[in-house]
Amino acid sequence: TQEYEKEYADYSKKLIDLRREAKVGGNFFVEPEAKLLFVVRIKGIIKMSPKPRKVLQLLRLRQLHNGVFLKVNKPILQMLKLVQPYVTYGYPTLKTVRELIYKRGFAKVNKQRIPISDNNIISGNL
Repeated sequence: TQEYEKEYADYSKKLIDLRREAKVGGNFFVEPEAKLLFVVRIKGIIKMSPKPRKVLQLLRLRQLHNGVFLKVNKPILQMLKLVQPYVTYGYPTLKTVRELIYKRGFAKVNKQRIPISDNNIISGNL
């Protein structure tokens, strides 16, 4: 876990340096695209056609106010276009991801469902 934190810190420092470099040189800095999406279902099932209903099932959004993390790729973005009226989505920050997982995340350890309260539970059972 220390390696990942160091890697993330190095990456963020590199981005800051590139932004500063571009600003000094009078150029534009194009932000890298996000790799993670957070999608929340905001509408129920009433008067919904079968195709969006199936896509919501594939995205694991079976109930109202359910949320999932998804990897950003072309098929996922196409599916999101199809179900846009029924969901809302965005690109979470590391802080938001960490808060959500610590608040709502569970891990299976020795066939038991244990809430994730800190990183030691995960690193100890990898």
